[in-house]
Amino acid sequence: MPRSPIPAWHAATYARRRPFLLQRARILAAIRAWFLDHGFVEVETPALQVSPGLEPHLKAFPTVLEAPDGTTSRLYLHTSPEFAMKKLLVAGEPRIFQMARVFRNGERSATHHPEFTMLEWYRAGEGYERLMADCEGLVEAAAKAAGSSELLWRGRRAVPAAPFERLTVAEAFRRHTGIDPFVFLPAPGSFDVAGFARAARSLGVTIAADDGWDDIFFKLFLDRIEPKLGHPEPTLLADYPIHMAALSRPKAEAPHLAERFELYIAGLELANAFGELTDVPEQRRRFEADMELKQRLYDLRYPIDEDFLAALASMPEASGIALGLDRLVMLATGAEKIDDVLWLPVSETGS
Repeated sequence: MPRSPIPAWHAATYARRRPFLLQRARILAAIRAWFLDHGFVEVETPALQVSPGLEPHLKAFPTVLEAPDGTTSRLYLHTSPEFAMKKLLVAGEPRIFQMARVFRNGERSATHHPEFTMLEWYRAGEGYERLMADCEGLVEAAAKAAGSSELLWRGRRAVPAAPFERLTVAEAFRRHTGIDPFVFLPAPGSFDVAGFARAARSLGVTIAADDGWDDIFFKLFLDRIEPKLGHPEPTLLADYPIHMAALSRPKAEAPHLAERFELYIAGLELANAFGELTDVPEQRRRFEADMELKQRLYDLRYPIDEDFLAALASMPEASGIALGLDRLVMLATGAEKIDDVLWLPVSETGS
């Protein structure tokens, strides 16, 4: 019979991981102090939600809420605290942050875990460019708390001191593939799939007959671009196509682009930020389109949070960002996998 894996609480296993965990505690304390020094309020929102989040490719954990009278209702463990935190912006909080436990089913790898910590924060009345400066300050504070002069991931090194590299999606594609993807996206909703496929195949990328525009985009991005981002300094990658940002408003000067950026460090994606969409009919349309896609791909559909849409009608202009806190700890400590920086990883064996 195969031997059972050594549990994470076993003395020898824990002793190897303990230095990472002590650094984790210092990093979380430093991040909390950074936010409080910058006028943010720490909030806590429920993990149980009517809608877990509507990103098409994320799978949630369903559960059943039982009332004292025995009646039941379907709820989900949230994949992000976003909907609840935006309701607090409507309530009048101008700057909020949360270190939230979030849950995503079907995800486990060196950089994924079914339960992990999401650092999410929002600024009412401020643009998404302000979040770029936040990222610079937070990453530097985390590295300093860990006693690290550089951030490490799979042999790649990044210096955490600002300024970070700022790069657009089009610039990244041209630099690393010689292709401008927007040539094959002549207008929002108009996709030149055949032309994009030919360009990708010319680089030796395998494209299937049924691959769509987004499939080709991500095959090129994951293979040719992502590993080259975020070193020797972190990269803030901005200006995604508007259809790739379901919760983002379009850029005023370029409505085919979204007010969205992602943070990459040492080839690893760390954060996703938006200038938040507040157009209720448009948000509903995007949610419904995403659920149609989820239904086609996974035979799953999650409910829309009508309470969120009601709140969205009164939400001030704001920007928001979600950052994988466990990944930041990995980079700052040099840990090789996410389980090394979790006090007790989720067990698959019941041990």
